[in-house]
Amino acid sequence: MYYNLQEERRLSAERLAGQTGAAEALTRQRHSTDGAVATFLSLSDDSAVGDAPAEVRDAVADARQAIGKLSAQRSLVDDGDADQQEAVYRYYTDLISVDLKLFTALSHVDNGRITTASQPLVDLFWTKEMVSRSDALLARGWSRGRLSAKDYQQVQQAVLDQSFLQNAKLTPYLPADLVAVWQKMTSGAAWQSKTRVEQTLLHPAAPDASGNVRLPADRQKPWRLAMDALKPQLEGVIEERTDQVVAEGKDSVLSLLRRLVLTSLIGLAAVVAVILTTWRLTRSLRLRIRRLQEQAEALEKALPEVVERLGRGEEIDVESEARAIRPQAEDGAADELTRLGQALNLARTSALQAAVNQADQHRGFERLLQRIARRTQQLIGQQLKKLDEMERRHEDSEVLDGLFDLDHLTARLRRYEENLVILSGGTPHRRWRKPVALLDVMRSAQGEVQDYQRVVLDLDGSPWLAARAVGPVSHVLAELIENALAFSRPPSPVEVRAATVSRGLAIEVEDRGLGMDEEQLAEANALMLRPPRLDILAHAEDIRLGLHVVARLAAQYGLGVEFRASAYGGTRVVVLVPGELTVAEPAPRGPVGVPAPEPVPATTAT
Repeated sequence: MYYNLQEERRLSAERLAGQTGAAEALTRQRHSTDGAVATFLSLSDDSAVGDAPAEVRDAVADARQAIGKLSAQRSLVDDGDADQQEAVYRYYTDLISVDLKLFTALSHVDNGRITTASQPLVDLFWTKEMVSRSDALLARGWSRGRLSAKDYQQVQQAVLDQSFLQNAKLTPYLPADLVAVWQKMTSGAAWQSKTRVEQTLLHPAAPDASGNVRLPADRQKPWRLAMDALKPQLEGVIEERTDQVVAEGKDSVLSLLRRLVLTSLIGLAAVVAVILTTWRLTRSLRLRIRRLQEQAEALEKALPEVVERLGRGEEIDVESEARAIRPQAEDGAADELTRLGQALNLARTSALQAAVNQADQHRGFERLLQRIARRTQQLIGQQLKKLDEMERRHEDSEVLDGLFDLDHLTARLRRYEENLVILSGGTPHRRWRKPVALLDVMRSAQGEVQDYQRVVLDLDGSPWLAARAVGPVSHVLAELIENALAFSRPPSPVEVRAATVSRGLAIEVEDRGLGMDEEQLAEANALMLRPPRLDILAHAEDIRLGLHVVARLAAQYGLGVEFRASAYGGTRVVVLVPGELTVAEPAPRGPVGVPAPEPVPATTAT
């Protein structure tokens, strides 16, 4: 279905552009597509995917829903309305993306070897899709001899994505035999011809007054010949990699069966040995062990409750909480079980005392850390004020550039100091008195990260945040954007999109980086739902400290944060801001921008 949809997308573009012979070719292609779609629908009903993981079921549901709109899109093509070209192209492109999302979900299995082997195959599919997108966009431009500014940008993006996938995803991770096949294909005449046409398109003559880019007529035939030659070659590489992944899966299954048989035999032998040993024990010894076990289990259940109370700051009496275990023999004599009970009593008392001491030290360290961080924040606030005064006084561009860089670094340093306050159980002192437009909050978060030029903002409407939500939302977005920039390779963009939804505001932060596997996504989402009490000393080297900050703020202000896999191979994070943290747009009273927060109050030295 993937191949057929790509071909139908191109032929539909040619039909809408009025190219000769496109109608007949499109009719034949639709028959092939219908057969592939029918096969997919028969293999993806509820009985077939009912036991599949939720990610697979969701992807199948999205694909079936999108396929239901295929007839309506074909009618737009048959009507011949050239104004519908973009809508038709976007429909087919989205449907193919859903198809690739389903394949990605199917590749996420519990076997790490198979999942790792499947990733280059996913990247092969995406590489061919980038080539196919360029072909479809050019198909509707050849007849007119030009590309619109939007189409030209999309062709540029497809070529850049194709190059990134080839250099960063395929060549380093494909097996040696397939690398040789790939290099042979890319050094062949068809690929070189395609590349020459792309280079011509990437360096066009100046656009006309409407922003249209001229397409050289003499490049159409070489492009078509190159596409017709490369299509079976790309499909051949994909099929060969598919066969390798299937073979890897078979080997893993056989290995699993062998381990299962061996484990079963060992387990059976162990069970027999345990049964024989158990029969040799006396009834009195079994009863004493059972009593000792029951008492130990009862105390084991009570110990986490005591530790949790310590975490909440409660004071406890170690002697009263550490109830003694008394596994005495019937004759009152001391034996090994008695000494074991005494050792357990000593260990439990020591554990409780150590927990009390650790809790006291932890609380003291948190208070010290908060005091140091708040004093540093005061200095940072004063420095920002001084920088602002200097920026207003100076007019020299070089001096201003340096001051702006210092201002940017100082803003980042302020956020890092606020992280220390949040992780140590405190609340940042920056507060706003008035509502702020969400766009300004997004820009403020963008300005607190390095490499902010890669961040692309997209806002639907003009929502506003309540004053108490400005700081937390800006901080959460800055942490997520910084994380996305750190795990994606320049110059790939990090997109931040926001829109009003029924329950408040939905803000998405999406990158095109390395992404997270299924286990990492589950861990991140579990952290957002239930942020644990963090031992800062124990996690000083943890690169996910920013996620702990996000989790703390989300729990404190009722924000919903969910990590998902991106269609581009990276990570997409959705932040749901509840409706009670939003306000209606106030009447304008002054210049647009994020108002300065209230100053940090001074902390008395002790």
